[in-house]
Amino acid sequence: MARIRVKEPENFIFSTELPVRISEINYGGHLGHDAILPITHEARVRFLKKLKYTEMDFGGPGIVLSGVIIEYINETFYGDTVIIKIALSGIHKNGLDFVYQLENKKKNVPIARVLTSIIFFDYEIRKVVRTPDEVIKKLESMPYL
Repeated sequence: MARIRVKEPENFIFSTELPVRISEINYGGHLGHDAILPITHEARVRFLKKLKYTEMDFGGPGIVLSGVIIEYINETFYGDTVIIKIALSGIHKNGLDFVYQLENKKKNVPIARVLTSIIFFDYEIRKVVRTPDEVIKKLESMPYL
């Protein structure tokens, strides 16, 4: 199988930082693959908070993660600071695609690129719903970093 690549976005709409915790280090002494997705989750929650949303109320409906691609690029270690940048990769009838670029702050090198697809979900009726117009307008009007 060919190596999976996540296209590097030209523009980002949000950035946050997190330290690499000891619980995220694997037996190889570097950030473990299983820690990447929770880091993007934390960044997404912070991004939504900035927009005055939550994962259970993103313009009305909640969201469900429907797909993930992770491309590993470089190692990072305990005590390093990770910069997580978020870009909007696509708006769809029922969801959104985000690309996250994780970078080592000190070394200024990419660590990983992640693409997540989310769908909008009404938890009361347990069904996928349309992307709220309010969300589309807000995301399309966001300035780039």
